[in-house]
Amino acid sequence: MKVLGLETSCDDTAAGVVTDRHQVLASIVASQIEIHGPYGGVVPELASRGHMDAVGPVIAAALKAARLGWGDLDGIAVTHGPGLVGSLLVGVSTAKALSFAHGVPLLGVNHLEAHVRSVFLDHPDLVFPMLSLVVSGGHTSIYVSREEGRYELLAETRDDAAGEAFDKVAKYLGFGYPGGPVVDRLAASGDDRAFKFSRPRMSDGSLDFSFSGLKTAALLAMGKEGIQPLKGNVNDLPAGEIAAEDVPQVIRDLFASFQRAVVEFLVHRVRRLVADTGISTVTMAGGVACNSRLRIDLAAAGEQDGFSVAWPRPAYCSDNGAMVAAAGCLLLRQGRVAGLDLDAVPGLTLADSVVRP
Repeated sequence: MKVLGLETSCDDTAAGVVTDRHQVLASIVASQIEIHGPYGGVVPELASRGHMDAVGPVIAAALKAARLGWGDLDGIAVTHGPGLVGSLLVGVSTAKALSFAHGVPLLGVNHLEAHVRSVFLDHPDLVFPMLSLVVSGGHTSIYVSREEGRYELLAETRDDAAGEAFDKVAKYLGFGYPGGPVVDRLAASGDDRAFKFSRPRMSDGSLDFSFSGLKTAALLAMGKEGIQPLKGNVNDLPAGEIAAEDVPQVIRDLFASFQRAVVEFLVHRVRRLVADTGISTVTMAGGVACNSRLRIDLAAAGEQDGFSVAWPRPAYCSDNGAMVAAAGCLLLRQGRVAGLDLDAVPGLTLADSVVRP
């Protein structure tokens, strides 16, 4: 079973080929960070145009890397939601045209399920049931899968996602997009107890997330301490090129304290749900799953509480075609083939498979 996966839900144009549900034959990603960086976030119209320019070459590169032709494929999977509608339409339209032209089955993939499936690319022997923490740029949710391909929503964010909170705090302080890697890197040389941020609490007692208050608290701390955003060309530099010594200590302290608060909130929710469900396998996926503090603290919590934790390598945490292909393999095995009327659904949820307790 060989499936080509296309991903164009936001600002990465990606194509990947997966066989036997977890073996990656190719994964090619064309990033648009340079396009959106000057604006401090993704500009939807520019993202759509970028996908139109990149999707053909990216697909060709993936097939070449996998050493496959169209006749070798058993399916073409594409993200059809959630995401930016213009960006999604580029991928969906391309996949439908290729499916029709080459007579290859079409598979409509949910972006959130693709993130869940990304963990299996590096850990194919994971067993069910499991809890899945999905922490990508615009999503923060925890699902329980009692069997493969079924998801029960246990907790979700009610406002900003964790990734959005990192990006916005970095932007407040003069750094460009994406801000998450900047926060993670500079927090390493900061004092994570210099600023006190309280963990959000839901008034109704639920285990949902809310990061808007933490983001506002960081902004208020900036004003109280008189912290000024950096100026100059620092926001033009990739996260790995920003020297810590060029950033005031107070900003590194704020980043470290804010990161600590966000990570403690995420880990607390996972620990509560592990205790409530009795499930001992936890997976984590999405761009924020690359955060070093989150990986360390969640693994430590697992050792203390007796649950195992697994996540994919960084290349499979951010949006990529391999995870879409992996999800497509599952759909193909289940016979869930899409028709040529498949459409982009920007607000798509896992509603078809999700049951709210």
